Amino acid sequence: MSLRLEMLQAARVATKALGESAQLVGAFLRAQQNPDGGFKDRTGRSDLYYTVFGLDALAALQVEAPGETARQFLRQFGGGAGLDFVHLCCLARAWAAVGGLAAADRTTVLQRLETFRTADGGYAQSGNSRAGTPYGCFLALGAGEDLHAQLANPLRLAECLSRLETPEGAWNNAGFTTPAAPSTLNPQPSTQGSTLATAAAVTVLRQLDQPVKPSASAWLLARAHPKGGFVAAPDAPLPDLLSTATALHALAALHVPFDHLKESCLDFLDSLWTNEGGYYGHWADDHLDCEYTFYGLLALGHLSG
Repeated sequence: MSLRLEMLQAARVATKALGESAQLVGAFLRAQQNPDGGFKDRTGRSDLYYTVFGLDALAALQVEAPGETARQFLRQFGGGAGLDFVHLCCLARAWAAVGGLAAADRTTVLQRLETFRTADGGYAQSGNSRAGTPYGCFLALGAGEDLHAQLANPLRLAECLSRLETPEGAWNNAGFTTPAAPSTLNPQPSTQGSTLATAAAVTVLRQLDQPVKPSASAWLLARAHPKGGFVAAPDAPLPDLLSTATALHALAALHVPFDHLKESCLDFLDSLWTNEGGYYGHWADDHLDCEYTFYGLLALGHLSG
């Protein structure tokens, strides 16, 4: 099963816990689609990144996505020329959600994806990076699956990750960790482990059928906040929805029990829920979007399974 379908499978379970409120989520997500077919970023403009989360969140709710209008939006990007690495991977994932990517564009996307391959066998957000990152490996592996193609020498991703592991059994994004909010696209320098990077590394290794040390799950469990949710890094003061959803997803992949955290995590999710149908990213957030709403569904699915 692909990385995308694994997340959708978990997120679909959230509908049981939402009950009739699932209709509110569906209405919120549909309202996030602009007339051009793309989904709104935090400024209201259509963006590939948010389009992925809008389409996948609707799929998790088993609500029919506005496929043709979304395809019209995606066609303008062709084979991804000019797109950065993250948005190139988003293009592949969005087409996986709606279907219909032209064969020539598929080939071009795959070729462009390889320009982000690093000397250590991984992938990085920047085309001139010497070392890969767990986040880059996760996105590239998922993009290959979404395009129904296998990356060249996929086990080299595991070699890359082995060099990025911290002494505590976590990972960081080659010296970078992602802040809790509001976006996952602007990393800040760090030398400590990151919840997002560790979850990404665990997910990639599991997908490649590679072993994961028990220290990884112990490190992730230690990121649980006393008031519910998970924090982005050991020194992060507050939990956030991205860290919570990705940590739970990784722990579930490792078959690590987290029943003792369910009640507090459900309370945390409830504190971020609004009757508009969306989720905030954290307690200081004041803007709803497709990204965090999808992560809300993913986290709720794991906690309700």
